[in-house]
Amino acid sequence: MVPGVRGGTAGALALLALLVYLLLAGGEGPGGTEAGPGGGAEAARAPVSAPVLRVVDGDTIVVGLGGDEEDVRYIGVDTPETVKPGEPVQCFGPEASAFNRDLVAGETVRLVFDRELRDAYGRLLAYVHVGGRFVNAALVRGGYARTLEIPPNTDRAALLARLERRAGESGAGLWGTC
Repeated sequence: MVPGVRGGTAGALALLALLVYLLLAGGEGPGGTEAGPGGGAEAARAPVSAPVLRVVDGDTIVVGLGGDEEDVRYIGVDTPETVKPGEPVQCFGPEASAFNRDLVAGETVRLVFDRELRDAYGRLLAYVHVGGRFVNAALVRGGYARTLEIPPNTDRAALLARLERRAGESGAGLWGTC
């Protein structure tokens, strides 16, 4: 039984369903604030864990969340294209996709959100962690991704920019190949 929730198991399930809905809705809550698991702007950034169901490419995965499949786009990074309709496979794209797959396929990841929960395509936007590894940073550090700063999601932009500069200077990954 959940403290302060009437109705035992049914009440707890209803509360859980509401929390999942608010997280997945990612839109406006009461009063025009971005809603999250706890109903406020701060709660919208509460990390969640989810199993990776599929790796789409170097910077996008599909996770299981609240009984649904959710596309997750990594914040702050952009890997070369491999699956974008109408675009050719870009230099170092297959390597970036393979590296991402090696990091997260079959894993449970922790999704950490920034200020904006979803992009224009409805994808969740997140910093992705698996174990003790910050996946977005690993992609940039290894030269598998360039940085992509899109306000207001810029909490880790300075870190990612430093990693990109070092990767470029050392000729890591795409910096030494493309």
